[in-house]
Amino acid sequence: MKTLYLNPSDDIQDAVNRLEEPALVYLEKGVYRAKTEITADNITIIGKGKDTVLTNGDYARKIHADGREYNTFRTYTLCITGDNVTLKNLTVVNSNTAPQDVGQCVALSVHGNMFRADGVNLVSTQDTLFLSPFPDDLTVRYADFLPKRQLYREGSSLHVFTNCRIAGNVDFIFGCSEAYFEKCEIVSVNDARGTGFVSAPAHPLAEAHGFTFIDCSFKDNGAGENTVYLARPWRDFGKSVFINCSLGRHVRSELFDKWNDTDRDRTARFCHYGLKGIDVKPVAWAKALDTGEAENIIARYRQCLNAFKG
Repeated sequence: MKTLYLNPSDDIQDAVNRLEEPALVYLEKGVYRAKTEITADNITIIGKGKDTVLTNGDYARKIHADGREYNTFRTYTLCITGDNVTLKNLTVVNSNTAPQDVGQCVALSVHGNMFRADGVNLVSTQDTLFLSPFPDDLTVRYADFLPKRQLYREGSSLHVFTNCRIAGNVDFIFGCSEAYFEKCEIVSVNDARGTGFVSAPAHPLAEAHGFTFIDCSFKDNGAGENTVYLARPWRDFGKSVFINCSLGRHVRSELFDKWNDTDRDRTARFCHYGLKGIDVKPVAWAKALDTGEAENIIARYRQCLNAFKG
């Protein structure tokens, strides 16, 4: 296995472009100011904790060199298009803090399959973390806008986040993959518009598993009491599941929102079990899991986790 050691004076993009698979990349502490895409498969990138920082500041309303706005999906600081990529012990930041003025600002965009993050700190505001595949309508819309390696993903994708910290304010975990978040700290930061949303799933009906949060802590860093929903459906059939999670007082007791004036409350697949920290009165269209159903979901997650070890 190829092993590479980098420090903040190195060009990460140039270094990873020359990697042979598989490879192990160690990042020294410091601030890496760059926009980076990992296209290779079977790459593991390991930092030295929260002080290993990858940062960039693109935003949706910024004008790209092609004359068009960046749009949400070109604003990433770090983009993963390779399969079997792992990140450990580092921070990824999009430095914009006013999405109400500049639009969405993605920190991490994951387009590959079998992605794993452990001990990773993701920091932005609106749309911090995108997990592909895209909704079908956007795959068509962006056919001449995004590179094919970022746009097309046949079938589902599996992504796992353990012991991570993910901060944002509006729809800051969004997309269509099967993704699991275990023992993560999900932090809602202040938003000038007054209302926050953690997850914005857009899963097609064929995707049975969606986003699942297990033993996670939902915390407030300036969001304010009773201002944040755990999820709203970005598209019909979006799925988010919350099991044995701890909720701060910033979370609204109804937990979920149907997305503006849509009828997505008829199709959204939002589930909950064993929530702690506040008295919850979930919307009628959310599903309260029984113990057996929750245990089956956790068993599915353990199977997925074992797939990474294989």
